[in-house]
Amino acid sequence: MEYSLADIDAMLSLAQEAARAAGLQAIAARAGAEVSVKAGTELVTSVDVACQQAIVERIRSIFPDHGIIAEEGPSGQLLKMPPAADQHLWWAIDPIDGTQNYAKGIPIFAISIAALYRGRPVAAAVYDPNMDLMFTASSHGPALCNGRQIQAVDEPLGPLVSVGLDSHLGDGLPAWVGPIVTSTRFRNLGSAALHLAYVAKGAMAAAIICMPKVWDIAAGALIAQQAGAIVSSWNGRPIWPLDLPSYQGQIIPTLAANPTSHRQVIKILNQ
Repeated sequence: MEYSLADIDAMLSLAQEAARAAGLQAIAARAGAEVSVKAGTELVTSVDVACQQAIVERIRSIFPDHGIIAEEGPSGQLLKMPPAADQHLWWAIDPIDGTQNYAKGIPIFAISIAALYRGRPVAAAVYDPNMDLMFTASSHGPALCNGRQIQAVDEPLGPLVSVGLDSHLGDGLPAWVGPIVTSTRFRNLGSAALHLAYVAKGAMAAAIICMPKVWDIAAGALIAQQAGAIVSSWNGRPIWPLDLPSYQGQIIPTLAANPTSHRQVIKILNQ
């Protein structure tokens, strides 16, 4: 099935509505959130699960034939609900991107929702309910923050330039970390979606994301791309299209940056 621009606009509106509702739900339920550990390495709260359920129900009420791929599934696994046979549309959902912050009372987290057609994001919303910032984009329109167009700032790395670093660096300390932290004003907000949104806004020159899953990056990547940033793998290759029917939670090391910084960071990552 093919989708018109009007269809994509409807998906974008739904993504915004669902993200805002989930953000308000997360704020309201924060004091009573129950916290547990999944897979031995990650925190999850009862609010993550409740917000995800509300988002899925909202999407399925409008688009019952679309697929769902989301962070909080049974037994600590992903949630995967395939689309109808003639559909190629999946929704990637992170109900609270920044659960570690949320669980510890740090007011930095976001709701990330993207619609992907044939493995490419076409509509995206990243909502920061603490700052009431709604970042959005579609594949045929500009990146927006609260309805105003935003643009990545094309500037080189430097001592006054911010670069977003992931919380998860993998085993040991990678060699590239030293050059980044000594030559830039590095930042770690604890939310990949917000790092990508701030690249789109021009507040960060780059975001280096080490171990994201598709729900962490799908929305923010489209927003950054439509703002003029380059979004790629660490070797500079495109990360889309993604084979969502066979996706089982593999990590997707991602770099988003303005064009000048992108060239510089690619060189540092691959030294």
